[in-house]
Amino acid sequence: MSFPESFINRLRIPVVAAPMFLASGPDLVIECCRAGVVGTFPALNQRSTQGLDEWLSAINERLAQHEQETGTKAAPYGVNLIVHKSNPRLQQDLECCVKHKVPLIITSLGAVSEVVDAVHSYGGLVFHDVVNVRHAKKAASVGVDGLIAVAAGAGGHAGTLSPFALVNEIRQFFDKTLLLSGCLSTGRDIAAAQMLGADLVYMGTRFLATTESQIEGGYKNLLVEAQSADVVYTPQISGVHANFLQQSISAAGLDLATMEKPAHVDFGAEMAEEKESVADPQARPWIDIWSAGQGVGGISEVLSTQDLVSLLDKQYREALDLSFNDKLVC
Repeated sequence: MSFPESFINRLRIPVVAAPMFLASGPDLVIECCRAGVVGTFPALNQRSTQGLDEWLSAINERLAQHEQETGTKAAPYGVNLIVHKSNPRLQQDLECCVKHKVPLIITSLGAVSEVVDAVHSYGGLVFHDVVNVRHAKKAASVGVDGLIAVAAGAGGHAGTLSPFALVNEIRQFFDKTLLLSGCLSTGRDIAAAQMLGADLVYMGTRFLATTESQIEGGYKNLLVEAQSADVVYTPQISGVHANFLQQSISAAGLDLATMEKPAHVDFGAEMAEEKESVADPQARPWIDIWSAGQGVGGISEVLSTQDLVSLLDKQYREALDLSFNDKLVC
């Protein structure tokens, strides 16, 4: 296993709370780090680079205060940058992250050496999310410190490969930190991911259903009610294949059978209030049409981040203590 040195003795369980569009903000990040898991958020959750600068200042100040009061190191935090030509803020946001020496940068939709070099200049880490081996090899070639294997069933822009296949193939050429994403909801899932060969797990949907998540109450209620069968994998909502909850698609008055895939993908404009669905000006991806991974069926209640991490920790340690021979039936 390859565990980042900067993470050693700072994590309660080997979990990174994934950066969730519109849902992850300073409160969720800070509570994750205080609880002992890596908290992250997308830079585009802030409407401007100036706003991003303010969020980073607040996160650093509050985590420093936590460490001073408790005498213990909080878990590291991270920022997700969309490395895509449609994101006009990439360079400014990257410079802002360098200024604040953000411990972890998670890159999506593009792995480039310039970003990796900028983050390495102050000792930061770069993890890159991938949905297939071709993308994994490209990211590895530019020197990323970790790969996030986004397997079938993950929330948001998910892949289609089994975690067994994806992790096994990546491990054939990549010996640095490997994270697994997709359908992970319990501490038992964390233990299983490590047995597959992952160092850390990447949990998104489970952290949507927390009190600190920025999503609205109706979305959280749906996460508690939904099952894996309610998750629809389609490119017709955002222009890129992603998982969305069927109930929110229906509530928006959309019929996927009659919709066409959007002609253009514009990740830089995702936050714009005027961004509209072709089919219905009131149905906006992520805002009105809600995403979740297939692990949503494992959510039975909305918890505080502290309580969720405590539950995951208990389940994880119980799973590690299980004896195979105790369960073996001959």
